[in-house]
Amino acid sequence: MGLDCAMNDPLPQKMASYYQRKGCMKTKEPKFNSLLDVARFFPTEDACRKFFEKQRWGDTVVCPKCSCFRKIYRINDGKLFRCADCGKTFTVKVGTIFEDSPIPLQTWFMAIHLITAHKKGISSCQLARDLNITQKTAWFMLHRIRHIMKTKSFNKPLNGIVEVDETFIGGKEKNKHRSKRLHAGTGGVNKAAVIGMLDRDDAIVVTSPVKRVNAKTLQGMIKSHVHADSTIMSDEWVGYKGLDKHFFGHETVDHAKYEYVRGNVHTNTLDGFWSLLKRGIVGIYHQVSPEHLHRYCGEFEYRYNSRKVKDIDRFTSTLNRCEGRLTYKKLIN
Repeated sequence: MGLDCAMNDPLPQKMASYYQRKGCMKTKEPKFNSLLDVARFFPTEDACRKFFEKQRWGDTVVCPKCSCFRKIYRINDGKLFRCADCGKTFTVKVGTIFEDSPIPLQTWFMAIHLITAHKKGISSCQLARDLNITQKTAWFMLHRIRHIMKTKSFNKPLNGIVEVDETFIGGKEKNKHRSKRLHAGTGGVNKAAVIGMLDRDDAIVVTSPVKRVNAKTLQGMIKSHVHADSTIMSDEWVGYKGLDKHFFGHETVDHAKYEYVRGNVHTNTLDGFWSLLKRGIVGIYHQVSPEHLHRYCGEFEYRYNSRKVKDIDRFTSTLNRCEGRLTYKKLIN
């Protein structure tokens, strides 16, 4: 299973092939490696709007209200559209994370480039300074972008050798648990538990915060994302006992006895991802709220799964995933 199988919309390997599939080969291909290049490629709001129209619809505009594409009229110098079937007027932003946002698309595109290109992300305070907006606006923008970065679905489950492990986010170093058994099902003191599953062959990772680290919760998540023909690699935590009954194989290492590698039996690849996630949270975000943790996990998961893709392709792929609106009321509730 490759990266194409792991994401709801495959990351384009070549921009030319992407435009060919979209039927818009005449569109100027974006080429930028820095924020300055982004500003040069999108010099006006009109350039951003036209580029986004091509990315979202190609050559056929689709009404976001009734999904009709039979007859769509352009009005107001092409900035608005009117559907002949439902009579609704809409813009290219309707039905996306940009809907009802007073922030120009130029600013949005720069924000998307920054959060996808920076390997550890970017804080709302830093983004506010870079784009000359308020910290509250930057915070809302980042969460909207994380909303579309999260891997939404899988065409195929993880397969082959799959490493499985859980970690705990939050709390001070002195409060970290000595043994998972001391805080079974709680995630330790002031901590939130996150389970991770990593396809070792393709290095595709899936993460999800969980309320408990018991067998019912952990194994339920594993069964939802891992193919039954897979071989599971995990530690000796009691929550993984019995996985051999549901999968082709189940191998473990005993961390309590300082055993971390035995041949090809280990969870070191997934541990590497955990280090990226934790260093990003500690160094960039400092702390995250449990109610927003799933979005931060999705952000790091997305960048890890697309780490072999160029920044420009990751930017384009992220823009293609912008369907779906996240309101401020829903975010804070």
